[in-house]
Amino acid sequence: MASSLPDLKLLRIFVSVARHQGFANAQRDLNLSTSAISTYMSQLESALGIVLCHRGRGGFSLTSKGELFHQETLRLLAEMDGFEQYAAALKGELRGTLNLGVIDSTVGDRALPLAEAIGAYSQEHPAVHLHLSVSSPYELQLGVQDNRLDLAIGAFSSRMSGLVYQPLYREQHWLYCSSRHPLFSERRIPEPVVTQQRMVGRGYWSQAELARHGFKHSAATVESMEAQLILILSGAYIGYLPEHYAKAWVDKGDLRVLSPATFGYQAPFSLIIRRGRSREPLIQTFRDLLKSQLNVG
Repeated sequence: MASSLPDLKLLRIFVSVARHQGFANAQRDLNLSTSAISTYMSQLESALGIVLCHRGRGGFSLTSKGELFHQETLRLLAEMDGFEQYAAALKGELRGTLNLGVIDSTVGDRALPLAEAIGAYSQEHPAVHLHLSVSSPYELQLGVQDNRLDLAIGAFSSRMSGLVYQPLYREQHWLYCSSRHPLFSERRIPEPVVTQQRMVGRGYWSQAELARHGFKHSAATVESMEAQLILILSGAYIGYLPEHYAKAWVDKGDLRVLSPATFGYQAPFSLIIRRGRSREPLIQTFRDLLKSQLNVG
């Protein structure tokens, strides 16, 4: 291995290539051509004296040493980013990029004052660039785990190692059908009749999670609440939705809750941070501000 550390630019290129599983897939993220990415990767491998990845007709994959180097690179870059933020904080200002993730369909949830928190944060720290992304619970956890996201907000039925889960509040979900569904006009529906209906499941639910909500199998699968709402409104399926999200369609008479005494649950929302990063200035200030907004609400 060379006596000096590799250029940080090369390390960031390597992380992007590993995340996107190939040179071509990383082009948009890096704003570089595949030939340029290939040149930079060759420079990094030459500086290290090891082969980091296999590329060719067989597809892209990291070597065993590449996997180890990738994990260490993620840790190093996170520490570097944290150090830069700390140095800026010493001067009395926050700078850098805060990468925030959240699950979909939260904008109408009054229990989560995210827009208010972002507005206050932007006003107090105008030099911070905010990057907000909406993803599934699984993708949010992966993003925080590999430092693509600094923190994320959502309901996480399964937890990943290396992450800290800080409770925020609980979101009420009910089972809904639409005015096009045969059960819409029925009252006192027996539980077995409900569980026999074609039900929409979520792609990030395990079989055990589905069973906890009263169903053995699903007839359709979605990755977002909007997709779930569309299928329920079709009249061909029933499914769970957050109460705040379904309210507008309930008020119009397009949706109704099915057997609320039997079907319904509360999803515990958490703010997640990678272990060891909670004291970084950008993360700590946003977390504290969000919690203050929750207390005000």
